[in-house]
Amino acid sequence: MFAKRLLQKAIHQSQHNMSHGSLTSADLDLRVAVHYGIPSTASILAFDPIQRLLAIGTLDGRIKVIGGDGIEGLLISPKQLPYKYIEFLQNQGYLVSILNDNDIQVWNLESRCLVYCLEWESNITAFSLINGSNLMYVGDDYALVAVMKYDAEEGKLLQLPYHISANSLSEVAGFPFPTDQPIVGVLPQPCSSGNRQDTILIAYQNGLVILWDVSEDQIVFVGGGKDLQLKDGVVKSTNEVNIDSPEETLEHQLGDKEISALCWASSNGSILAVGYIDGDILFWNTSSSSSIKGQQALSPSNNVVKLRLSSAERRLPVIVLQWSKDYKSHNDCDGQLFIYGGDEIGSEEVLTVLTLEWSPGMGNLRCVGRTDLTLTGSFADMILLPSSGTTGGNHKADVFVLTNPGQLHFYDEASLSALVPQKERNPSISGLEFPVVIPTTNPTMTVAKLIRVPTGENLLKALSEISSVVNRGSIPNPSAGTKWPLTGGVPSQLSISKNNGIERVYLAGYSDGSVRIWNATYPLLSFICLVQGEVQGIKVAGSSAPVSRLDFCIFTLNLAVGNECGLVQIYNLKECSDGTKFLFVTETKSEVHNLPQGNGPQCRAVLSLINSPVQALQFVKHGGKLAVGFECGHVAVLDTSSFSVLFFLNDVSFSSSPTISMTWKELTNSQGLLKSPKHSETKTTVYPTEEVMFILTKDAHIHVIDGNTGNMIIPQSWHLKKESIAISMYVIGKISASKVSDDNLPEEASKDSSTKNEPVPGSSPIVINSPENEQNSSSENPYSEERLLNSFILLCCVDSLRLYSTKSVIQGNNKSIRKVKHARPCIWTATFKKADRVSGLVLLFQTGEIEIRSFPDLELVKESSLMSILRWNCKANMDKTMSADDSHFTLANGYESAFVSMLAVENGFRIPESLPCLHDKVVAAAADAALSVSLNQKKKRGTAPGLLGIVKGLKVGKMVHTGDSAATPKSTFDHLEGMFWKSQQSGPSPQADHQEVVELNIDDIEIDEPLSVASTSSSHDVKREGESEREKLFQGGTGDTKPRLRTAEEIRAKYRKAEDASSVASQARNKLMERGEKLERISRRTEDLQNGAEDFASLANELVKTLEGRKWWHI
Repeated sequence: MFAKRLLQKAIHQSQHNMSHGSLTSADLDLRVAVHYGIPSTASILAFDPIQRLLAIGTLDGRIKVIGGDGIEGLLISPKQLPYKYIEFLQNQGYLVSILNDNDIQVWNLESRCLVYCLEWESNITAFSLINGSNLMYVGDDYALVAVMKYDAEEGKLLQLPYHISANSLSEVAGFPFPTDQPIVGVLPQPCSSGNRQDTILIAYQNGLVILWDVSEDQIVFVGGGKDLQLKDGVVKSTNEVNIDSPEETLEHQLGDKEISALCWASSNGSILAVGYIDGDILFWNTSSSSSIKGQQALSPSNNVVKLRLSSAERRLPVIVLQWSKDYKSHNDCDGQLFIYGGDEIGSEEVLTVLTLEWSPGMGNLRCVGRTDLTLTGSFADMILLPSSGTTGGNHKADVFVLTNPGQLHFYDEASLSALVPQKERNPSISGLEFPVVIPTTNPTMTVAKLIRVPTGENLLKALSEISSVVNRGSIPNPSAGTKWPLTGGVPSQLSISKNNGIERVYLAGYSDGSVRIWNATYPLLSFICLVQGEVQGIKVAGSSAPVSRLDFCIFTLNLAVGNECGLVQIYNLKECSDGTKFLFVTETKSEVHNLPQGNGPQCRAVLSLINSPVQALQFVKHGGKLAVGFECGHVAVLDTSSFSVLFFLNDVSFSSSPTISMTWKELTNSQGLLKSPKHSETKTTVYPTEEVMFILTKDAHIHVIDGNTGNMIIPQSWHLKKESIAISMYVIGKISASKVSDDNLPEEASKDSSTKNEPVPGSSPIVINSPENEQNSSSENPYSEERLLNSFILLCCVDSLRLYSTKSVIQGNNKSIRKVKHARPCIWTATFKKADRVSGLVLLFQTGEIEIRSFPDLELVKESSLMSILRWNCKANMDKTMSADDSHFTLANGYESAFVSMLAVENGFRIPESLPCLHDKVVAAAADAALSVSLNQKKKRGTAPGLLGIVKGLKVGKMVHTGDSAATPKSTFDHLEGMFWKSQQSGPSPQADHQEVVELNIDDIEIDEPLSVASTSSSHDVKREGESEREKLFQGGTGDTKPRLRTAEEIRAKYRKAEDASSVASQARNKLMERGEKLERISRRTEDLQNGAEDFASLANELVKTLEGRKWWHI
């Protein structure tokens, strides 16, 4: 009766008018709102030891910044070019990067934006930052070293006048330096006691290395080049490492050896390790040779030791060299050397770790251990993390190893220390894998779904309770007590507030049958629960098969999971304290089992109706029913309260084409539809609405079914005249009665027949309702029969888009209202809303291009691509892991997953206030305060303790840059910067500034009492004011200026007095007394400052003990 009446109404229904779409290009802004995972093009690493942040540069112009507790950030360069250098400005909130085209970029980590870009004129071949400062060295292929400074206040990169050229080195050394050799390495010498970090190592491609003293403008050490005589003799060590001993007598000409890697191999900068393109590694003793300016300083052969990993004639270049000190040893040169390369060509790709011990005076080098770490993927980069301290035990540095595609492993000091006593060449050791927030591999993600939660206090409360009961956080617990070392970043208050509800959930199904659910309300996703595929205590065949489809009912908190074996598993996320009943339903029987009490989601039923993969899954009637579509074309509708099969359609698709989409519409009983007399006499549930199912199969056939009985509303399926492959279908309404004239029809967007938007001849336009009358098109909102007939059916195929009126489909008419032909295959589509109504359609093509079209006219509004948004290429089966809500779409690629926002005015993730901050100002302030205390203590004891003790209480694991480098006072950097502002000249650099000489007299110094500062907010202003006064005080005093000889007339004019001799003597006596008082006050002020520093240190230590292990937001 219902089907017949609906068909008759469709026949007699009048034609519609259609209006333009309301979507414009100004409404759209495709941007990355959420990004997790490591890009597959990752190539280079950088680390901030104080903020505990890791940066990963890529080959496509992206930088991934990773902190702790799931905090991640993605920086995208305007240019799609590889990064060859990236470095943190330590503890300052900035990151410096250099592209392949020699653009130097500065990123603000707090605002996550590019704040400055400088185009370098020459090819940058070497780059290094001075630790703890904003100064950096830049070497190029013209043998020139320049000095740069980033001025945070002005937001600019400044090139300082100081530079080191080959000509200036030749003048100082007295022999010619090559001007055509690129600089391949620039390394500041490690700071030791009394060292002011003013020496720099410069390495040239031809093997020449120079240690240059910036303050003295002289060469300290020269090594390498054609003139080096190396005594050769192979000493076979027990660990298959060849070492050339200087005690042998055979000499040979080393010649040009091209440098490929270098690093300091001692904590005091006395040993330099250099790797060459032929696979050799040379250790240079830079402390044994010094020179007087103007004299040649070539290193004698007994200060060089050669090491080879293999005795083969053809070896790989040494690509990476990094060294870590062994703090258990009293020798500054003992430690571990990490080497990538240098082995025989054709050998297995490994990372070699050598444990080296030196005898005093560099007389003998002994390799006491060698380990080859097997890599999971091709090697990209590695970086050593600083040691956690120098007290108690053997504190070796931790190491990150980056491999492609997109894999990061961490080896802690305990696992590395265990390598030494092992005799095996390749001992079994596995690093800790990067704890991804959204796993995409291992297990492999097979399907995903993003669901917007409607506003409702009870619903949000229920979801929030589930989130608090089950394990929060998707980061797995490391084995053997290993802690993930990255703890940087600060989550936003919105994301950590317990009072906020859940507005959006993200679900992902995996190849092992499991499902993971996250709270996706904010960019920092929080893990809700893990649903295992297997039923506890019950064996169900096929339960661990890959998940093919899933759906989640936000009203009943039921989760439906369909897999490749045709199983449909239904879970309930509500926790049951008394256990649950489990039903196993097949075509022929239904078994009931009792499940024990357990935490988390409980499996309520497993339905095995047919051995065919599930291709469509949808909850309808507020979770009361579940519709299931199979690959074989069959459709089943289940009652979720009794887990019984309401009806099973095995003849929906006569061609056995897979069911790919189902849309369910409820119709209000506006015309008093007849009810069966049985309904009023039995206890069977009577639905107050009629239900219509639209079923789409892959061969583009549409079936219209009565949702209550399973009867066909139209006797035959609707289909296209020409065969096509369908992707999706949308039933969109309702339609208003307002009309427009034919003059308002949209014109064709293009005359190209392959992409044109075609209004079908003979069809009349129809008008979409106004926003205030638009309702959600989901099955949860009842339709009237008239509204359903006046709605649209949008059919999306691989080669085209077609828009039909629902009444024409019911009539069997396949004449479309609008048609768009694609120039390339389309693989995925989704609709989105503007002002609470469907206003647009997003399409992804096989080429990775993205189109956004307005609805209902299907006009092209915006074009983009995955490459321009995410720097991704479109991969096979990417459409299976894509999903969308009303204004976002999600996708996964390799080890990455991303959420993309589409509307410019829509800010569902509340960015930027909800974004976690990548720079922790609390830690930065604590580190600065700790440095000030350590400097005061150094003045008293002569030693400077590390920063770890004070910062540790605020964030676990905070430390200084390396165990080899002590904290450097700001005065050292001021001293260096002062020298860098002078222009480089041959010989001793004269005073560059010819400013007026300022004569200082102690009588001119005014000593005031200490000022009380009301709040810390004004401390920065006071500091800047003090610095400006200090600059005025010492202006012109940095050079080698000589005192000015005054004339006798000037002396008489200044000191001649009108009084007699007695009064002049009295005045001089008073002056002497005032001077003594001033000196006493200066002494008292000095003592007060020292006492204040000691009190601050004591207070800081007490604060550390009180706040140990607490997060900053608990303070």
